[in-house]
Amino acid sequence: MISPKRIISALRFPLLGLFFVFFLSNEVYGQSVAYKSLLSVLYDEEFPVLKPGELKSLDNFQILDTREKEEYEVSHIEGAHWAGFNSFPEFDVEELDKNKPVLVYCTVGARSQEIGQKLQKEGFQVYNLYGGIIHWVNENHPVFNESSMTNQVHTYSQSWGIWLKKGEKVY
Repeated sequence: MISPKRIISALRFPLLGLFFVFFLSNEVYGQSVAYKSLLSVLYDEEFPVLKPGELKSLDNFQILDTREKEEYEVSHIEGAHWAGFNSFPEFDVEELDKNKPVLVYCTVGARSQEIGQKLQKEGFQVYNLYGGIIHWVNENHPVFNESSMTNQVHTYSQSWGIWLKKGEKVY
């Protein structure tokens, strides 16, 4: 924990003060300002998102993992069905119930938003998981592989992996 004395001292120097604000916001909100800024650029503000903390139960959702198969196999949210991104055209949308909301996710939420928009056009009520599987794990929610709970998270690439603060990164 950063001492209040250090913060006050740092605030005498504007750039150093700004540095502390960046890192304090990370401690307070569990997510860095940089990551929030990145997501705000990636997301269509018209498309509905749900943050992990807003989800009391996943039982009410049909959950779709829109990452590629190798990412899904490393780990996924419990109960998620693999839909893929590049292979999504082959996904059988008829398997989904139009009367039950769909929660889509990927690594950070960009690919899932695109798939979600396609599902919306088909008449589904769709929500994008804010921050994707990275934010899900950073908020202490579990992920699973084929056989059990796992600590591994496929972060798509090393550059996206910098945002994962908990768990074991897999590329």
